Amino acid sequence: MKTIFITGATSGIGKATAILLANQNNRLIICGRNQAVLDELKTELSQQTEIFSLNFDVRNSEEVFSAIDSLPEEWKNIDVLINNAGNAHGLDPISDGNIEDWNAMMDGNVKGLLYVSQPIIRRMKERQDGQIINISSVAARQTYANGVVYCASKKAVDVISEGMRIELTDFGIRVTNIQPGAVETDFSKVRFKGDEERAATVYAGYEPLLPEDVADTIAYCINVPERVSIAEIAIYPKAQAEPRTIYRK
Repeated sequence: MKTIFITGATSGIGKATAILLANQNNRLIICGRNQAVLDELKTELSQQTEIFSLNFDVRNSEEVFSAIDSLPEEWKNIDVLINNAGNAHGLDPISDGNIEDWNAMMDGNVKGLLYVSQPIIRRMKERQDGQIINISSVAARQTYANGVVYCASKKAVDVISEGMRIELTDFGIRVTNIQPGAVETDFSKVRFKGDEERAATVYAGYEPLLPEDVADTIAYCINVPERVSIAEIAIYPKAQAEPRTIYRK
């Protein structure tokens, strides 16, 4: 049984991952910003395994450090950190970009990942054991017009993952970077400010990945033999050839 820490656990990929890993008999620390949804998920998953929940916004360093520090001693030794929390806001050229959108993406996707990782890495290094799984995106592989800042934030996740691997392999810590393609979650609804009709067009005419598909990939990376370290995986729906090319019926 592993103790697994999941950010962004209340929806999409994070929630699907929490459900799968709970069913695989791991004890989970589920994290999110919505206390009511956290409580609901904790109640649901507690029927399978031990669950601890933390309510914080990854973009707020003080909240992050305080929340992680508040963990009871029996929950502090985290075997696997899954940095899943992230966001996309807006789809505009740089010339028309919204500064608040830029800050939300950089603060959440990049700085938030670092805030969560630092205190957990320190304890992993002391124990000389652990695993970190960062959720990047295929947007890191190929920049596209009107999504430059989002692509940059995910490219940063790739670079951070590589740097973590360089710094932490000597301590017995595995680092995995996962790049999902098009996944049907609330991602596009958030990007388009709640415009559900526009968001639906993102997934029209083909079968996108489901959050459960990415959860399966995460579980695979956790469950490989201890001698194995999956460095990086890109996962596309069958209809997607590369970040900018989707074949629609």
